[in-house]
Amino acid sequence: MTGKPTIFVVDDDAAVQDSLKVLLESADHRVETYGSGREFLDNDHDHAAGCLILDLDLPVMSGLEVLETLLDERVEMPVILISGQADRATRNRALKTGAVALLEKPIEDGLLIETVARVLAANRKSRVDGP
Repeated sequence: MTGKPTIFVVDDDAAVQDSLKVLLESADHRVETYGSGREFLDNDHDHAAGCLILDLDLPVMSGLEVLETLLDERVEMPVILISGQADRATRNRALKTGAVALLEKPIEDGLLIETVARVLAANRKSRVDGP
């Protein structure tokens, strides 16, 4: 796939999905939203070209379980976890599991846009430079 990378947003709250989609699109990003981790995993994506914004507190399959599944499937895509209430142990586990960031809700718009830009730039550089 060429062109703009896609920002995938996975959150069970439709209002959060919509607000993040509007915010990210206003910053000129292509955005796809999903209501569950399973829905996201069941769709075919060009994972490597984008990043995933993933709610930690999803029902049925938590954000950490989705992240672990991506690792098991060797999907190399940066993951930004978001949560309304992440304790220190959860934050540490998320970062050890491979998340590039964990942002607490409500997320400041500028912080999210800056984090996404930084993650995409690092991902683009690693894809060009190689391991």
